Amino acid sequence: MKIMNDGLQKNSNNSWVAPLPFKSPRRRLPNNRPQALKRLMSLVQNLEKKPEMREHFLSFMDKVFKNGHAELATPLSEEEEQWYLPIFGVYHPKKPKKIRVVFDSSAQFNGVSLNDVLLTGPDLNNTLLGVLIRFRKEAIAFTADIEQMFYSFLVREEDRDFLRFLWFRDNDFSKGIVDYRMTVHVFGNSPSPAVAIHGLHQSVQGSELHIDPDVKHFVMKDFYVDDGLKSLSTVEAAIDLLKKTQDVLSKSNLRLHKIAANREEVMEAFPSKDHASDLKDLDFNTDTVPMQRSLGLNWNLQTDCFVFIVSDVINPYTRRGVLSTINSLYDPLGFAAPVVIQGKAILRELTTEKGDWDAPLPSEMEESWTSWRASLAELSSLIIPRAYTESSPLAAIRRELCVFSDASTKAIAAVAYLKITDSAGYNHIGFVVGKAKLAPRPEHTIPRLELCAAVLAVELAELLPAELDFELDTTTFYTDSKVVLGYICNETRRFYVYVNNRVLRI
Repeated sequence: MKIMNDGLQKNSNNSWVAPLPFKSPRRRLPNNRPQALKRLMSLVQNLEKKPEMREHFLSFMDKVFKNGHAELATPLSEEEEQWYLPIFGVYHPKKPKKIRVVFDSSAQFNGVSLNDVLLTGPDLNNTLLGVLIRFRKEAIAFTADIEQMFYSFLVREEDRDFLRFLWFRDNDFSKGIVDYRMTVHVFGNSPSPAVAIHGLHQSVQGSELHIDPDVKHFVMKDFYVDDGLKSLSTVEAAIDLLKKTQDVLSKSNLRLHKIAANREEVMEAFPSKDHASDLKDLDFNTDTVPMQRSLGLNWNLQTDCFVFIVSDVINPYTRRGVLSTINSLYDPLGFAAPVVIQGKAILRELTTEKGDWDAPLPSEMEESWTSWRASLAELSSLIIPRAYTESSPLAAIRRELCVFSDASTKAIAAVAYLKITDSAGYNHIGFVVGKAKLAPRPEHTIPRLELCAAVLAVELAELLPAELDFELDTTTFYTDSKVVLGYICNETRRFYVYVNNRVLRI
């Protein structure tokens, strides 16, 4: 952290400049140009077989050069330390036409890589769960994104020769290969996330800047890397916050764009170039609004609900195939926890014995697995309101967290609900988060499993008050196990270590 604080500064153009945070002491890096050249030749062969990928790659690199994110590298002598980053392209599974060129900082040469000699830096990121929990508080919700966040932070001049790479002059395959070097922190460097998030936070800190407290809170608390998610009680507040944040970040050459909101008025307050890519030039009165993905969740703007889009790909009946199917259900808030835990239970039964990842699994369990996999299609009809309740929690006269726990021989689970009482005295209930785990092995008695579930409920209750970002009047725990209640309330009897440790935790 000290290295970043000492090294981070603004240049004459108001862009943040940060050093590469090297370990001290560290090994001297060898000149790995031969490795980078070999990797480039392999990449060229691959691109020649895939014309469409080649065009995507050239287009990406063209933007890198036009935006000044790379420059021609000056020749260095053999004695001067330098490092070359091999490059390759990856596609996002949800964006098959959009390639990202990755600079491979983890590629080893003579037993060392660039990432081996760099400090990773502190984890300054908000928790994904926390950002999503706060996103559901109020009626008016929006998401936004910082354009090319890593590339918005420059690398100190003297460190740029550690970010050299080989490419074709003028981005033309018919011309010779020359040395370039990146001028910005790259996707693939282990310290880049810490550098970028620290720089983002510094953009809204400092008493001399006179930053609006709401803008500072939004940037500090409601971003997950470059994705900002926020909910507010009124359209006017949402528009005002977005415009103020855009203005503040622009003073550090950071652009907030890709805005998506659940209210037409919010979208119309910004030019189409600032809208999410699939919402540009859209008539919100007549056109069908495309589904938005917010940190992996599918958000229907028109209904203001979360939905599940289940893949219809049928994976092989192997360890790898079964695990891939289960992991394809991305559900950080536990909306579908009762369904997912069934799949995990089947997987555990299928993998009691060691075996090859791609070998067929026992045939006697195949029907059970096939039936569960087919049931996933029903998740497409599951609709979860984004907001906890129709009434604002901040305007409520009473806020209570209700946490339930339960257990079976196969699994333990806990679920939290928010209960608010409005000014008229009416109660409103909203699902907050659910969590399920497979029952620990070797097998335990039901009372012990109920006790484990109660511990899980306590863990949820510890997490949520801080992440909800408003004060709760009380938290109430519920269990249907009189044995667990007896354990917790008994102040005289000595328990076995297993029970005693969990009672103490509760």
